[in-house]
Amino acid sequence: MIDRTIVKQIRDIAGKENVFEDKETRICYSYDATNIKYLPDLVVYPRTREQIAAILKLANEAKFPVIPRGAGTGFTGGTLPVAGGVVLVLTKMNQILQIDRDNLLAIVEPGVITADLQKEVEKVGLFYPPDPASLKTSTLGGNVAECAGGPRAVKYGVTKDYVLGLEIVLPTGEIISTGVQTVKSVVGYDMTKLLVGSEGTLGIITKIILRLLPLPKAKRTMLAIFPSIEAAATTVSQIISSRIIPTTLEFMDNATIRCVEDYLHMGLPVEAGALLIIEVDGEPDVIAREILDIQKICLANRALEAKVAKDDQEAEELWKARRSVSTAVVKLNPTKINEDITVPRSQVAEILRRLEAIAKRNQLVIVNFGHAGDGNIHVNVMIDKRRPGEEERAHAAVQQIFEAALDLGGTLSGEHGIGVTKAPYIAMELGDMGVEVMKRIKKAFDPNNILNPGKIFPDHKARGARE
Repeated sequence: MIDRTIVKQIRDIAGKENVFEDKETRICYSYDATNIKYLPDLVVYPRTREQIAAILKLANEAKFPVIPRGAGTGFTGGTLPVAGGVVLVLTKMNQILQIDRDNLLAIVEPGVITADLQKEVEKVGLFYPPDPASLKTSTLGGNVAECAGGPRAVKYGVTKDYVLGLEIVLPTGEIISTGVQTVKSVVGYDMTKLLVGSEGTLGIITKIILRLLPLPKAKRTMLAIFPSIEAAATTVSQIISSRIIPTTLEFMDNATIRCVEDYLHMGLPVEAGALLIIEVDGEPDVIAREILDIQKICLANRALEAKVAKDDQEAEELWKARRSVSTAVVKLNPTKINEDITVPRSQVAEILRRLEAIAKRNQLVIVNFGHAGDGNIHVNVMIDKRRPGEEERAHAAVQQIFEAALDLGGTLSGEHGIGVTKAPYIAMELGDMGVEVMKRIKKAFDPNNILNPGKIFPDHKARGARE
């Protein structure tokens, strides 16, 4: 536990109304979307960069951990207080400071909800593309820390492609700015790119400069149903090789379709092998041709149906199936191990075949969906811990899933990050020396290992109170 004199100092820094040590509040910030729980010693809502800097300087003196947190929507335990300490909740730093229409950029605080920024910039004809599934809840600071992606990544890229600059409080309490508000800059090391995706281990974000785009004039959406996984995966490859880059190209396998239909009763064909939700955007005459070309490719690959939405309302109905997946699949089994491997787009069909074999080999239910257009498959191992041996088989399957992704030229994580859940596997991709170099960077930024300890690196021993 943190010494009482330290608690008093933190109250003096942040204001007693922003500091909580009651167990009820601490429990609320003991877990994220992984539902793994570690109880923090204190919860603090800072309002300014100066408050954050003062708390971090105090943490270095008194040697207690500090864990930055947004909305807690992460899937790898990136905000878990595994070593106890102080959770800094940044959701009250939630102002959109500027929307610059002339220079196509926005300046925001880290607690701004992703969807709120999207709505505001679209009011003035601009567009912020990154769209993680949690966009109505997740904060931009969390998106930057994890380098969040989303369905539109196939055409527009991920969060790192839109971060021009950051204001950061370093783990030792100093405040720096990285990046610029210009299109070009090659002054020194690219600190911005290093900090994006660093999972709150190298600094706490207090301000973000984001690149914006002109809002596309129109979009069209299609739902395509296929008799097999292979037919859907081949369609994905052919769409991309035809030089059409959809805005989104989302995939659901048969198990996912069944779960969603059982949950929503929207008339999905439960015998279908797979479905694709495809969207294109841009100039109206161009996307009209593209959606027809995509429809032809789907039908040429034995699509049972390739339905183009007539209007925005019908498009929204098509998207309901994809957005309900996470809620729907938990009906299969009470525990979900959610991995987000990514392979080259040409290997989507092969990785799906290997996932099917892994499920059979380990006698497990594995549900697959995700962003087929960029090769990012969300692999959900559904288990019931009450069944003897099932959890052990699941962990064996996860190892095999990662081995299969790497064997096909892929990666352990496309958008969820490493956190604590993937830390034991990181050397599989980076090698021991790659991990060692990252540890040296961490040490240079954070010599006392104050900021978000226990994340990314596999050799940390949790010492917090796990609930």
